[in-house]
Amino acid sequence: MTPDELLTKSQGVLVKTTLVDFPRHVASTYFLKGCNLRCPYCYNVDLVTGGQSPDLKKDDFKAGGQSSNTEIQYTTPVQVLEHLYKRQNVINGLVISGGEPLLNPVTPILIARAKSMGFKIKLDTNGTLPMMLESLIKNPETKPDFIAMDLKTSPDRYKTDIPVTQNFQNADIPELLKSSIDIIKTLGPSNYEIRTVLVPNLVTKTDIEKMAAILPHDASWQFAPFRNENCLDPHYNEIPPYLDRELKELVEFAEKIIPGSVLR
Repeated sequence: MTPDELLTKSQGVLVKTTLVDFPRHVASTYFLKGCNLRCPYCYNVDLVTGGQSPDLKKDDFKAGGQSSNTEIQYTTPVQVLEHLYKRQNVINGLVISGGEPLLNPVTPILIARAKSMGFKIKLDTNGTLPMMLESLIKNPETKPDFIAMDLKTSPDRYKTDIPVTQNFQNADIPELLKSSIDIIKTLGPSNYEIRTVLVPNLVTKTDIEKMAAILPHDASWQFAPFRNENCLDPHYNEIPPYLDRELKELVEFAEKIIPGSVLR
């Protein structure tokens, strides 16, 4: 498929304006379809399973969660670029998220086009594709200005607790995560963040300690509460979130190891 064909294919969902997704920027966010992980607590069920990137097989999409009744309006990258052009006096950033955007060959094309228009780029990734991440960063035309990487739980628990699609079952996820962190930290501490959802059972003090062991000491570690609604694994809808005092205790524990740990 040519770049122009990729740009005119419905690839994801556009949030036209956001003040919270890109630090220090007014931005638009484009959520691309498809992901190589099946995090049981993921609530973007329709987005993760609603389409497949070239790296994934149709049989890999076996969601157990409840699909939203709201019809998702997918847009093309060309529509995203047209929106940015029209709103360039208001918007100065584009967030490319997912799913996992590094699976999609349109991502570097979209980054290059948006950067050429003067927009800053934030990339969200799950850290399992370090070679593609490095390729983006090494090329000035596709280098993101900010990267957010999700860290789900202890690296050694991914194999048992974070399901992957069929073509990733033999991947050494812990090593991939470490490689991605080594690549991302070259941007400098003010240009990346690590994100973790505080899911009971998946993220405990022990897990936080193991995650912190692979992070730079000066990392910005952003924690978020777990939402037990519309989860990919319906059993997670029955898990009560941490109480406020429990969230505070976990983040304070993380802060003792990584000072830039905060609950957002």
